[in-house]
Amino acid sequence: MKFRTLLPFDSTTNLWVGSTLENTLDFAVTHWLACAIDAIDKHGLFTVALSGGSTPKKIYERIAKHADANRVDWSKVFFFFSDERSVPPTDNDSNYKMAITSGIGSLPISPVNLFRMEAEVDIEENAEKYEQLIYSHVPNHSFDLIMLGCGDDGHTASLFPNTDALKETKKLVSANFVLQKDTWRMTMTYPCLNQAKHLVVYALGEGKQAIIKELFVTHKGQKTYPSQRLGTPQNPVLWILDKDSALHV
Repeated sequence: MKFRTLLPFDSTTNLWVGSTLENTLDFAVTHWLACAIDAIDKHGLFTVALSGGSTPKKIYERIAKHADANRVDWSKVFFFFSDERSVPPTDNDSNYKMAITSGIGSLPISPVNLFRMEAEVDIEENAEKYEQLIYSHVPNHSFDLIMLGCGDDGHTASLFPNTDALKETKKLVSANFVLQKDTWRMTMTYPCLNQAKHLVVYALGEGKQAIIKELFVTHKGQKTYPSQRLGTPQNPVLWILDKDSALHV
């Protein structure tokens, strides 16, 4: 599956920059559904890790309404999460709740194909259990698509600067204490993220200008921020940006 508008940035990173917010969201949704259709055609299922954040929320709102949604066999889609806060699924800060209420819950999916991260209790034990779910349901623990965002401090998933999970080389999922926020998070780690067939970071709007400049101009080619360690030559990361977030690139 190729997109003519992809711009290679380096050996591990591709960029796609939309001319408007709506144009960019349209591409993001089309890309998401194309990944699903392609994966099901090739190996009979689609494994995706959802993300929190304002842009994924807009994507979830649009997926079910898209013309290509009826081309997806939703019984063959398996939903995971790339990270979660240590809150119950009813909490407004829950990535799970956001995904379900914004659009994923309106899709014709089976509850048995939806795997939330139980980060509100026994987070270290539940991180191990979540890793086993991935081994059980995701062939070669290589997701077809992992959705990510990027924070103002360059974090992605719940891989925050100066946290222990950044050093993980074996576990797919980790319980990560974030000192800056004085809280625990459950997060996928680089060994999991960088095995994805499609690894996508969504960073849209003026609010992302500063960090995008840091990543792609000021610290170009470095590993200063957690999000700069995404992607490999075999599995490049795709950054979906709009003209506002990419103004200084």
